[in-house]
Amino acid sequence: MKYFTTPLCLAALLATQTAFADFPMSDPQPDPAAPPASAQPAAAQTPPMSAEQIDSLIAPIALYPDELVSQILVAATYPLEIVQAYQWLGQHSDLKGQELTAAAQKQNWDPSIQALVAFPDVMKRLNQDITWTTNLGNAFLANQAAVMDQIQAMRAKAESAGKLTTTPQQTVTNTTDNGHPVVQIEPASSDVVYVPDYDPVWIWGPAPAYYPYPYWYYPPAPPFGVWCWWGPRIYLGSFFFGWNGWGGWGWHPHWYEHNVIVNRSFVTVNHFNNFRTVNVHGAAVWQHNPEHRIGVAYPNRTLSHDFRPAGRVATGHVSVVQARQQFQAAGARFNASERFGNRQVSPGVFNRNRTAFGGIEAGGSARAHSTRGNSSLGYAHGAARSGGGHVSGGGEHGGGGGGEHGGGGGGGHR
Repeated sequence: MKYFTTPLCLAALLATQTAFADFPMSDPQPDPAAPPASAQPAAAQTPPMSAEQIDSLIAPIALYPDELVSQILVAATYPLEIVQAYQWLGQHSDLKGQELTAAAQKQNWDPSIQALVAFPDVMKRLNQDITWTTNLGNAFLANQAAVMDQIQAMRAKAESAGKLTTTPQQTVTNTTDNGHPVVQIEPASSDVVYVPDYDPVWIWGPAPAYYPYPYWYYPPAPPFGVWCWWGPRIYLGSFFFGWNGWGGWGWHPHWYEHNVIVNRSFVTVNHFNNFRTVNVHGAAVWQHNPEHRIGVAYPNRTLSHDFRPAGRVATGHVSVVQARQQFQAAGARFNASERFGNRQVSPGVFNRNRTAFGGIEAGGSARAHSTRGNSSLGYAHGAARSGGGHVSGGGEHGGGGGGEHGGGGGGGHR
């Protein structure tokens, strides 16, 4: 089944192919006034991303269950397919459970994205700031070890601050991998998954000015002693064929080895598309497939060389000029600053994360996507409808308050 990508979405991703000069992951740009390359000394190696930059990218997902985190890292390397899948979900809202999975099987997306249709709220978040999603995938491609190490470091900080705990929705375990400490996060039930939703500011404090957190619709602050809200219960057995519990999910992080293990059986049983792996000690280790990149540029020449060529071309193609014109027309509808969640963001602020991979007109593409509509979870509006109360405490469906979502500390839910 083929469908068209809207010009605005394509504009946001075409934007990611420009303006690489100011971000440390990108290769240096030539100086027109400089002497010919043959007369210059060899250029220094591009410096790696700083821990602060990586922290800002991974913060919104660092406290998700292990397997979901690894799946998102893989999926983020194919940002245009994430946009396509989200649009497709909106067009097929009548499909539920295994009917939805069966329909997703027919799409030409990477398996990591085909399986994400069971998590519509996660898909919505990934589309609220597609520039951030692209940056996350690029960072993972450039340095998987640094990204995975920083996820563990941020989990350790959150846990030591009392903001990552075992709840009725999830289990937090401290273990070791080859002598290295690891903080594992798993669903409390092997058949039901809750995805936490939190503003990273609550957990780790404000991000550095140059590397802000993504422009998502963040929920209002939870009650004292609660570190997150919980999304709806997701019964995975109702979506996937041959379901054998969360332990059989399709993607698993190997924290010490800094890679993602793919469960071939999960992908095969659910008739998802082909994928690339390499055998490492008997395990199928995920390998990036540039065919699913659909022409979205890589952030530097090294990755472009490693992953050439991109095999497919996006359907519904519009030229770069047309995409920019569509974007600029849409961007003109927004004010000088827009509210994202519970924080005010000024679009004119210099932002190195966005300078690197896109953000025509200082991040306007991210705002264009973010303002499509309210969060599917409807936090702020839900609070208004219920008089501002949110459920906290008392097990899976804790009582009181009348809010839409439960608090992470007490395990409440709507």
